[in-house]
Amino acid sequence: MSKLSKQLSRPWVKSVVAATALACASGAWAQNAATAPAQPANVVQLSAEGSVDVVQDLLTATLSATREGRDAATVQSQLQKVVEAAMAVTKRSAQPGQMDVSTGSFGIYPRYGKDNKVEGWQGRAEILLQGRDFARITQTAAQVQDMTLSQVGFGLSREAREKVEGEAQAKAIEQFKQRASTLSKSFGFANYSLREVNVSSSDTSVPMPRPRMMAMSAKAAGAEMDAVSVEAGKAQVMVHVSGSVQMY
Repeated sequence: MSKLSKQLSRPWVKSVVAATALACASGAWAQNAATAPAQPANVVQLSAEGSVDVVQDLLTATLSATREGRDAATVQSQLQKVVEAAMAVTKRSAQPGQMDVSTGSFGIYPRYGKDNKVEGWQGRAEILLQGRDFARITQTAAQVQDMTLSQVGFGLSREAREKVEGEAQAKAIEQFKQRASTLSKSFGFANYSLREVNVSSSDTSVPMPRPRMMAMSAKAAGAEMDAVSVEAGKAQVMVHVSGSVQMY
């Protein structure tokens, strides 16, 4: 062992080294604390929103069929044939964006008797017609045999949503700025600076005072069904702006 190593291994030398390290660390902490920026003062949280009403341009028509039987395999086979026939009819009129065709839910469930024993099976299958061409969708739905039009719903396409989202965002930002300016003046400050901000958007259906589906004729087995007359409602595209500003 060298002379220097022997000196460092002595207890009193270790104590001096430890004390020196502690002093250096304390000095560095004190320096950092002295130079650390002070917590911002006169900061206020606020939020605002802007909205634009737009006519819903997306229609979803749900065609469904139900079957019952003594065994599940028979019910499933019957439903599969109905769906295959319906898909063949609807795909002839399909057009991307105007009317897209897809299968919906498909399920087979046991039917219980009074003694809680399975006495049969029942199943339900769906086909969905969705798009912006309302006439094409309702006319195609009327051509499908062995399935009923069980539900009609409206929505907003991505294109329609994006078209008005910028307008709603501009309204929300302007309202945010006005609130920030009003609050600053109310608290006795001349101005403000933006610290942080969050922007989010959503859309909801606007309640209609009358049904959007004007007429629907029930379809009997083997009967011809008239095309359903539908009327779209409106959706409200909303943009929310929230954040904090520092008044000065």
